[in-house]
Amino acid sequence: MPRFLPAPRTVAALLLVAVAAAAALAAPAASAQDRRERAGKPPNPCLDREQRAKLLCPDLRMKPPFGLVTDPFVRPGRVVLRAGNSIDSIGRGPAELLGVRDRPRGMRARQRIHRRGGGRLWIDTGARLLFKAIPGQGAYWKFQWAARFELWRLDRRGERRKRVRRGPKVSYCLRDLDHSRPRLPRSPRRFVYPACNQSPSRQRVVLGTSVGWSDVYPPGYHEQWIDVTGLRGCFDLVHTADPRDGIYESNERNNTGSVMVRLPFETGIQRCPGRKPADPSGWGGFDPIAY
Repeated sequence: MPRFLPAPRTVAALLLVAVAAAAALAAPAASAQDRRERAGKPPNPCLDREQRAKLLCPDLRMKPPFGLVTDPFVRPGRVVLRAGNSIDSIGRGPAELLGVRDRPRGMRARQRIHRRGGGRLWIDTGARLLFKAIPGQGAYWKFQWAARFELWRLDRRGERRKRVRRGPKVSYCLRDLDHSRPRLPRSPRRFVYPACNQSPSRQRVVLGTSVGWSDVYPPGYHEQWIDVTGLRGCFDLVHTADPRDGIYESNERNNTGSVMVRLPFETGIQRCPGRKPADPSGWGGFDPIAY
């Protein structure tokens, strides 16, 4: 019987598509350094062994989300899942930004990395501060893109398959709120970086979190949520610190904290295929009144 044979050009095109698809699947995720190079940023000295030995580099780590609870009142007709989080400073030096006014409600920020033996290294990481309004509280100078909230659908093996939602919260003060790891070397006994500055006329602002201290936000705080309306099944709630690399760190791979949830959400133990049971409704050791 006669058979249809595709033209040589068609075969070549199909082969190219197949090769490209295979390469895309095999390619590793872009590293923090790759992202910086594409953005035209200087290299991170904290990732270079020789340079790091002369510096007190910061390291931010996001704790897993805690205190999960649904809230039907944020958006009429919608249901959101609230969660608290904590950005912990666990490096050898503080995470510190100095912002200088360049817009009516914005500042261009540079990072200050402390040197061993004294002095500081200044780096333009592309970080920005903005004067962000919080309902009922006024406005604060905050670090833009300090965090990112995402919801990922899980497959039957408990692996992330698809990001389905993002939360609105991206800006944080960076402050010394909770002395979470007082035994870390160079952790100050008292706070160094205070609460967010609320002055609209300030031309320069310093934000930061000292070694051994944490910037903590409770579930009820403004924008601490993700819209989960209509979703059913098993998901990972993922919180990431500094997703756009505005702060150079000695470890760029520990910035994400996550917790498994089953939707529609009910308080208590969550059970999903391929994962150990977990209870994300607890406060993770934090006092809900203190924050």
